[in-house]
Order: sequence, then structure tokens, then C-alpha cells
Amino acid sequence: MTRVALINPNWHFEGSIYFGCRSPHLPLEFGIAQHYLREAGHATLLLDAHMFSLSLGQIEAELRAFRPDMIVVTTAPTYLFWRCAPPELRVPQELTFALRDLAPTLVAVGPHGSTTPRAALKKLAADIIVMGECEHTLLRLANGERDFAGLCHQDGARIRVNGGPQAVAFSDQPPLDWPAEMVQRHHHHHHRFEAEPVGPGAEVEASRGCPYNCTFCAKENFRNAYRKRPPEIILAEVENLHRRGAKYIYFVDEIFLPNAELLKGLVGRGLKFGVQTRIDLWKPEMLELLGRAGCVSIEAGVESLSAEGRAALAKNCKMTTDQLADRLIHARKHVPFVQANLIEMPQDDDPVVQRWRRKMQDNGVWANDPVPLYPYPGSPDYRKLWGEPDDFAWERAHAHYLAMFNQFSDVQEERPMPLSALEAQVV
Repeated sequence: MTRVALINPNWHFEGSIYFGCRSPHLPLEFGIAQHYLREAGHATLLLDAHMFSLSLGQIEAELRAFRPDMIVVTTAPTYLFWRCAPPELRVPQELTFALRDLAPTLVAVGPHGSTTPRAALKKLAADIIVMGECEHTLLRLANGERDFAGLCHQDGARIRVNGGPQAVAFSDQPPLDWPAEMVQRHHHHHHRFEAEPVGPGAEVEASRGCPYNCTFCAKENFRNAYRKRPPEIILAEVENLHRRGAKYIYFVDEIFLPNAELLKGLVGRGLKFGVQTRIDLWKPEMLELLGRAGCVSIEAGVESLSAEGRAALAKNCKMTTDQLADRLIHARKHVPFVQANLIEMPQDDDPVVQRWRRKMQDNGVWANDPVPLYPYPGSPDYRKLWGEPDDFAWERAHAHYLAMFNQFSDVQEERPMPLSALEAQVV
């Protein structure tokens, strides 16, 4: 038996360019990993320092009492944000540097190691970096295996990268059952705007990966190929959360595709939920079912208002801009909050964009002011600029973004700091 501690850091984002939500969310990758570890007879301790606002001292005390053989730290706040993680490793560094001597083996999982494993290993002073989807790899590590694909580790004087990022079947993943105290602490309802949250929220994976290959999406080295779970398994997990008191679910799927069986199973449960999707994939009758099932929030990736812009992003969208607008407006008839995401593209004229935004707002659909594109390492856009990511990929992308743009998105509270300055705060 191996004693495994799974730790989600207590995230903070001062000076970060982080585009994701800053509230705590369920650490899905660790919930799944814990299930498989326990099933195999290993002892586990899951510490969500973000959800429970744990200090480094409190985490250390928990670990000393647990006496782990292996500590695992993630470099992004939950699977929901692996595609848009904080570029800097400041927060995981704070944790790994503080806990380094509390277990024989220190492991890091997340998008940084999946894309730039050598850099992540050195920055975090970890023993092992897991590349790709981590739940089965962590089980193999706990079972004592070390020489298999998907790992980066020190091998004498050199760093060994064994194979590339790994993926799991996912479709066989059983329903998770989170502890009541964890659900009760989850006050945030992700991407919900039509009403004030009443009762706990939660997150669920109905599918993983995406069948599309948009140039801006950094998913290739983790959560890439599209897979989905059977509706009855998803509904069982939703029911577990409902019994724990959850009133709102957010589906973290890269793309929530129409699924009549799942939606019919959600009708009448009294739960509200939110999704991220492409509006061009939804027919009017399915949007009506989506609303009846309890959906109160749609985040729809439109990205560009010109056919040329969408083609440049490899959206593979068959609808015209007018058709997309009509479908968004139709969705709003059934779902209280509908958002169209826009990216700043040279093919789109700003007056046209602003007129379209006003039209959407007049019809109850919120469309953001287009945001600058961040070339995340692991995305096609990064490769177009610099080729395959090397050990300095995150620094290169970050410096490029800061040099290109003076104005940042409305989620930024202050001008972001350079990556080296953020990580230097820990060293």
C-alpha cells in the first residue's frame, strides 16, 4: 500500500494574466485519481487548499499527520482550466518548495508538465512530472511502476522524457461521490449570472476532449480526443451531488455537445446547470430541450464575426454570422443567460463588431468586447509563431502577449507582470 497525498494549491493570482475563474472549483482530476487509488487499496489524502483556504502551515501539519509516500501537486486550478492555466508556476512552486522534504516522492501534474515537462520538473524541483491525463498514471506510480510512457524525471545528470502525454479511456469512468463537507464549501456557481446562487455548486465531466481543432485552443497535450461517458453514469454522479446539497452543476466539457438522452434525464430534477459549447451545433428543438433540462447559462464560442476570421481560427463553422446570431437569439428564448465569446481578430472591423454586440445585447445575448489572443504553449497558434514548445515556451508566449497589447480583457484587475518576475517571488 502506498500513501498518496493529492494537493490542490491555495491559488492566488496577483499580477497574473490568468483568464480563468478565480473561485474554488472541485479538483476533478484528483477526485478521479483518488477513486482509482482507493479502489486499488492505497491510502489517500485529498487536500483542496483552495476550497478550504488552507495555509502552507496547515497543509504541512496535515501531511505530517498522514505521512505520505508520495505527494502530488497540480499546476492548474481543476480540469476546467487546464486549457487556460496561469502561465506562471508561482503558486505550485510555493507549495512544492515548502513540502519537498515531507515525502520520498514529489509528483506534479497539469498542463505545464504536459507541454514543457523539462521546464516544469526544474522549476518545481519535482521528482516526477506526469504528462497528459493523470488519473491512471498516478495509480501506476502508486503501484510502484516507474518506467512507462508519460513520465519526465531526473535520470542521473540528465532529465529523461519518457514518451509523450497520455490519455485515458474516460468513457469507463465511474460516477464520483464527493464528501459532503467539500460540496457544502463550494459556494460558487460557475458562469451563472441570471440569479444569485442559493445552495452549493459543483462541476461534472460529461465528456472530455473536442472533435474540433481551433488554432487558439491548447488541448492537444491533455484532454484532446473527444470521448463521452454514458448518460446513466453522468446522471448517477449528478444525483450524488444533489444528495450532498448541490443546486447548480457546471459541465466542464471542452465542448458540451447535444445529447438528448442526458438532457431528458436531467429534466425535472430541480437542478440548474451551465455549459460551454458551439451554438452552430444546436438545432432549435435541442435548445428547447436544453432549457427544459435546467440549463441557465450557455457560453458559446463564436470567436470571430467574419468568415475569414473563423477560417483563420480553423473553426470549421458552416453557419454565416447572421445564422449564428439567429441561433444565439433563439437560445436566449429558452436559456436565461447566453454569452457569445469573441476574440480580437484582424479580419474583424471594430465598428462592425460593436454594432453586432449591441444587436446581441438588444436581444438579451451578452457578447464580450473581443479579447486579445494568448498563444498558449500546446496550441496551434503557438506552433505557427515559434514551432514546437521548448523549455522557454511559457516565457516566450507571455512576453509576446505583454509586448503586443496595452489593453487587456475586462477580467484583468491590473496589468500582468512578466513571468520571470512572478516566479522570482518564490525563489
